[in-house]
Amino acid sequence: MDFPGRFADHILPDKIHMLNVSFTVNGMVEHTGGTAGNIAYGLAKLGEASTIFASIGHDRQRYFAWLQKNGIPHSSITVNEEEFTACAYITTDENSNQITGFNPGAMRKPCKIHIDYIAGNRALGIVGASNLEDMRRGRDAFLERNMWYIFDPGQSLPMWGKEDLAEMIQGANVLIANEYEVELIMSKTALNKSRLLERCGAIITTRGGDGSTIETTDGRSKVRAVTLTNSPKDPTGAGDAFRGGLIKGILGGLDFVKSVELGTVLASFAVEVEGTQTYDFSQEEFDRRHQETFG
Repeated sequence: MDFPGRFADHILPDKIHMLNVSFTVNGMVEHTGGTAGNIAYGLAKLGEASTIFASIGHDRQRYFAWLQKNGIPHSSITVNEEEFTACAYITTDENSNQITGFNPGAMRKPCKIHIDYIAGNRALGIVGASNLEDMRRGRDAFLERNMWYIFDPGQSLPMWGKEDLAEMIQGANVLIANEYEVELIMSKTALNKSRLLERCGAIITTRGGDGSTIETTDGRSKVRAVTLTNSPKDPTGAGDAFRGGLIKGILGGLDFVKSVELGTVLASFAVEVEGTQTYDFSQEEFDRRHQETFG
C-alpha cells in the first residue's frame, strides 16, 4: 500500500505515547510471497523441482492455483483451516518510510515434514525462517538422513537463544545470511567466523549491490553483483531468488563460486520488478546476463 504523503506530517512527537493515526492509501497490491514459495518459484524458473514444507491458511485457493500454474506441487503443504495464511501488510510513504504489520497466521502451528520419499543422492534441503519448531524438525530430518542442507535463519534470528542458534548451525553444509545477519549471529552465539566454520562447511554472506562473499576453511572468495539491464524497482525477494540460483548450482555439481554466480544472476531479475514471484526471463536472457557479468 502506498500513502501519498509523509508519515511524519501526521504523527505528533509529544503525543507518541497515545498514538492514534489513520492513513488513507492510494490502493493495495497483493503479491504471493513467503521464503519457501519464493525459493520454489526461482527453482522452477531454472527448471528444478522442489518440495515445500510449510503451513498455509484457509484462504489457500489462490496461492495453490498460482503454484500449480508454475509447476510447483503443493501436496506437501500443511493446511491450517483455523487461520489465514501468513501475510505482511506494508504501507510506504513518499519518502520510502514503511509501517508493517505481520500476521504469522497459519505459520504459528508446525507443518508436517516427511522427506523420506525425496531423500536421495540428488537432493538437498534448506532450513529457512519459519516457526522455530519447524526449523528444528527440518534440520533434524536432514541430519538423520545425511542430506546436504543449508541453514538460512533470516528473520527468525531475534527468536533464537545463544545455545539453540549455535546448535542449529552445527552440521549445516552452508550458513547463509546478509551482512547484518552474520554480525548478529556472531554476537548472539559469541562465535567468530573461524569458530562458526568449525560447525558448518561454508558461510555465504550477501551484500546487496556489493555482491557476495564465500568463506570456508580454505579461504575467502568474492562474487560481484550484476550490472542491471533495467533500474531496480523492489529488492524484496531478491535474497530468496539468490538462494534458488545457489541451490540450482549446487544440485548441478558446481562449486560455491559458480553456484553463487547463478544465484546472483537470478536475484538481478527479481529486483527489476515489484513483487517476489513476478520476474521472468528466457534461458537466453539468463545466459547472456551471466556471460556479461562473469564471462
